[in-house]
Amino acid sequence: MGKAKMESYFKQKQANDEKLFVPYIMAGDGGLDVLNERILFLQNCGAAAIEIGIPFSDPVADGPTIQAAGLRALDNGTTLSGVLQTLQAGKNERNIPIILMTYINPIYRYGVTSFAQGCAAAGVDGVIVPDIPMEEEKFLADEFQTSSLAFIRLASLTSTEDRLKEIAKRSEGFLYAVSVTGTTGAREAYVEEVKAYLEMLKSYSSVPVLAGFGVSTAEQAQTLSSYCDGVIVGSTIVDLFHHGDVEGVKNLIEHSAQPTTTS
Repeated sequence: MGKAKMESYFKQKQANDEKLFVPYIMAGDGGLDVLNERILFLQNCGAAAIEIGIPFSDPVADGPTIQAAGLRALDNGTTLSGVLQTLQAGKNERNIPIILMTYINPIYRYGVTSFAQGCAAAGVDGVIVPDIPMEEEKFLADEFQTSSLAFIRLASLTSTEDRLKEIAKRSEGFLYAVSVTGTTGAREAYVEEVKAYLEMLKSYSSVPVLAGFGVSTAEQAQTLSSYCDGVIVGSTIVDLFHHGDVEGVKNLIEHSAQPTTTS
């Protein structure tokens, strides 16, 4: 479970020459009663893992699409406790790694130890906390280590090379390479400028490097994946689910995670 499960699942995908595609969904957007159903759907579509957002009232890293999804989830009465209970109820039906993305405030309110233990009980394999700096993360890292949770770190384009080396050294499960400056959301014409950045992170990291923030099309996903190990797609997936376009979700995953080819 936890880190070991994610590592094993990723290696299996990569052994088949697949790039890793990690879709992001907002827990409670559409109701918690559809969460496990969506997880199984994404698993069957070929996702390498699923990142699940915990709705929060002040989501500083999220763009408009995911902010709106979070507000819809909060309006539905979604809580961290409810998400963990829902994931625990469905954990025996899935085999795909589950990653929670949450800000530090909900963890504090829930209790750091209780959160880590609750994640482990719910079959969560990794956690992303975008608003906790490296210098202040030890209290989380220790608890995640005790519960065998992968602590997935984010690398930023604006960080120094020395800092990126340290972040890459610490990251577990995979290294989340933020491929734009700013918040999440679809963008155009930014791919080439991050090539050197992603290749640099690959040279530092012992875990897969996945590019996220701003990835919105299969073409972008394929191009970015050629510089690293795969991508995370959030806003487009959230929008497709919100509008009931499950076929669009399936097509995006299938076309983004096609086996790599050599020329």
